Amino acid sequence: MLRGLDITDMLIIDRLELSFQPGLNVLTGETGAGKSILLDSLGFVLGWRGRADLVRQGAAQGEVTAWFDLPEGHPARAVLEEAGLPVDDELILRRVNTADGRKTAWVNDRRCSGEVLRQLSETLVELHGQHDDRGLLNTRGHRAILDAFGGLDDLRSACRAAWSAQGRAAKALAAAEARVAAIREEEDYLRHAVAELDDLSPEPGEEAALDVRRRAMQGAERIRSDVIRAYEILGGQQGAETALGEALRWLDGAAEQAEGTLEAPMAALSRAMVELDEATSGLSTAIEGLSFDPTELEETEERLFAIRALARKHDVLPDDLAGFADTLRGKLAALDAGAADVAALRSDLKVARAAYTTAAADLTAARCEAATRLDRAVTTELAPLKMERAVFETRITPDTSGPDGTDAVAFTVATNPGAPAGPLNKIASGGELSRFLLALKVCLTKDQSGLTMIFDEIDRGVGGATADAVGRRLSAIAAEGQVLVVTHSPQVAALGAHHWRVEKHVNDGMTTSTVVPLPQPDRVDEIARMLSGDTITEEARGAARALLAG
Repeated sequence: MLRGLDITDMLIIDRLELSFQPGLNVLTGETGAGKSILLDSLGFVLGWRGRADLVRQGAAQGEVTAWFDLPEGHPARAVLEEAGLPVDDELILRRVNTADGRKTAWVNDRRCSGEVLRQLSETLVELHGQHDDRGLLNTRGHRAILDAFGGLDDLRSACRAAWSAQGRAAKALAAAEARVAAIREEEDYLRHAVAELDDLSPEPGEEAALDVRRRAMQGAERIRSDVIRAYEILGGQQGAETALGEALRWLDGAAEQAEGTLEAPMAALSRAMVELDEATSGLSTAIEGLSFDPTELEETEERLFAIRALARKHDVLPDDLAGFADTLRGKLAALDAGAADVAALRSDLKVARAAYTTAAADLTAARCEAATRLDRAVTTELAPLKMERAVFETRITPDTSGPDGTDAVAFTVATNPGAPAGPLNKIASGGELSRFLLALKVCLTKDQSGLTMIFDEIDRGVGGATADAVGRRLSAIAAEGQVLVVTHSPQVAALGAHHWRVEKHVNDGMTTSTVVPLPQPDRVDEIARMLSGDTITEEARGAARALLAG
């Protein structure tokens, strides 16, 4: 529970230190005295988002410190442990706001973020402001209120997960269908192109090899006859080889009588015969190499031109035709596989939709059960608030499917017997709204241990016996914990266990606000002021004493 609040240089507060107690703590004072500043300051140290201009005029910075009791098992301990912050029986929060808007926070003397402060605040304080009924009137928030009451976080998380899974499945199916559709648009082209490429079946490097072979055959056609003539001249019946052979035979017969003069010529002719034989053999091989079938040249040219034409058609290099064919085959394979993928993804989407339908149905069933409990609990709370004949009903109707299920939730009331039920904002008056709000908030927070509940003018719009009933309900709630009430109702103020008065003073042109704890005699005068106004009469004091006496 909240034990104390220390405020320095915030708005019209220069320095203020308050100590709070268990039970019902009441803050009263004239309108504009600064009661809301206390709540603004408390919200600031708790990390709540609020007004930006909090620093007192002329001050370099404003500072707020709040300290809380933190018994064993308090949920704030888990937040501290997760954030790596010191955990003790006392929790001290401090936050500074400089004049230029920079904010710095500490938890147990360790720096921390505003987000950690907000997480801690959810376990420490529940604030019900004087305009909270606007949230109660907004049906868009009723579903979240019901879920909070029913403790349906797990079911709602499961529903959100199922909704997300359904969305992912639908997105994956749409993408797959789009891919298949895009490929199907060029299916005819793909199949024709692949068939054409498969029929030609070009290979890397083939175009260059065909070109070399073509040029070789074209050249052979031109020189083969010349090579044959040269071969015939060298090796035919009238060729050089025959002539050289005859010359050697003639010289061989004359060599014995030439006394060695013919040996050198004969040796040269022998060498020439060997060289001539090699030349003749080479020419024979060359003639064989230059031999070709004329139809081969025609076929080579046809294939070479077909490869080049196909490369131009598809705007690729001839050597890339085989790879291009593989690419087109891959697209066709993707088309065939895509159809199977689409079927599988449709099945996945069907499963995801069924899972979401189940999760949403489970959430609807849990909401219906929680609605019954909430209606019963609110009805129980309304009786001591002088609304025992009012009927509070939580209506659940089908709504558009979404991450939080398929339900629309609306709180309806019937304030008089036999009157039709309707929306809060059309049926309930201002005072009735305050009491409905009080009853609903009590139901929502009754299971939260260690929570300080703050009510800012929750009793507005009511008076007399009804205000007394509101005060007694607040007092009963405070008996089990701690409640702070900002009030203008003397009936509520009289039921407080601890009473503070907020005062505003002007000194040397400077306005400041202070908070004064009131002992019993001073409480009489304060409640008398609340009853009668600025002029306190003995009759008002008597009425105040009667209220305090209970």
